[in-house]
Amino acid sequence: MNAAPPVRLVSVEGLCKVYPTRHGAIKALDDISFQIAPGETLALVGESGCGKSTLAFALLGLVKFDVGTIEIGGNVVTAHLHGTTMPPRRDIGVVFQNPHSSLDPRMKVRSIVGEPLSGILGMRGESVTRRASELLSQVGLGADYLNRYPHQLSGGQMQRVAIARALALEPRLLVLDEPTAALDVSVQAQILKLLKALQAKTNVSYLFITHDLGVVDYIAHRVAVMYLGRIVESGSVDEVFAGPRHPYTRALLDAVPVIDPRRRRQSPPLDGEVPSPLNRLPGCAFAPRCRWAADECRSSEPALCEEEPGRRAYACFRPLSPQTTSR
Repeated sequence: MNAAPPVRLVSVEGLCKVYPTRHGAIKALDDISFQIAPGETLALVGESGCGKSTLAFALLGLVKFDVGTIEIGGNVVTAHLHGTTMPPRRDIGVVFQNPHSSLDPRMKVRSIVGEPLSGILGMRGESVTRRASELLSQVGLGADYLNRYPHQLSGGQMQRVAIARALALEPRLLVLDEPTAALDVSVQAQILKLLKALQAKTNVSYLFITHDLGVVDYIAHRVAVMYLGRIVESGSVDEVFAGPRHPYTRALLDAVPVIDPRRRRQSPPLDGEVPSPLNRLPGCAFAPRCRWAADECRSSEPALCEEEPGRRAYACFRPLSPQTTSR
């Protein structure tokens, strides 16, 4: 991917979120920090339960966070103010994973796409219809879809409607929570091409949450790898994929299927399961599954260190060398 511009649109600093339960506290987000530039795509990857969706909901103002700050386009929200002050709604949009559940089955496409226009901008009547038709055109659908219900659309068409709705207020940031996971492979490719075209046209930024590293390689400028509520490695997609420094990132890349039977993985698969967030052991959360772990890893938690300011970063006492990461 081409290098993203250095200007900052989104800045998240020291974000923490704890869910209290009757069995104990679950730290869903643990000192999360990152930035997104205008026109940039940051991919967020990690196993289920690592905190990706909680982070997205915090950005959207759907959950309160306990510590930290979120800045979007110069508008700062702190944990102290988050109960009453949400991120600016016109600056951020969202596309969820499953369009079957994110679109109201009782509403026609015109009403679905037009709801933010009437609810926030106060548009009415023909102006809503005209703008909704323009938005559908941007995502490759004709005006004849305005009077259809979601059940009359295919999965790909429904997700295009969801994208059109997300673009209605011309946001500067789109949060995409696994937007292609529920679609067929051929339809996934169409949606990804559409997202890239929209970004090139509007300079919108994406926070792209996914499990698919192939999708990350295609659409993202930078990638952040999460494990048990923390970012353990981040950097440009090219750098991270070519030479991961954290063992967990290496394990994720090794888990990608290889078509060529003559190519064999050098690293064995991971042992064990993700530790329970209710009973977190001291030290690095990945140490129980890491074959390079030392005593230091089991006693102290590594900080996220930057190789270069604003570029490559990883949280590991014993980062992998290029020789170790070679396939």
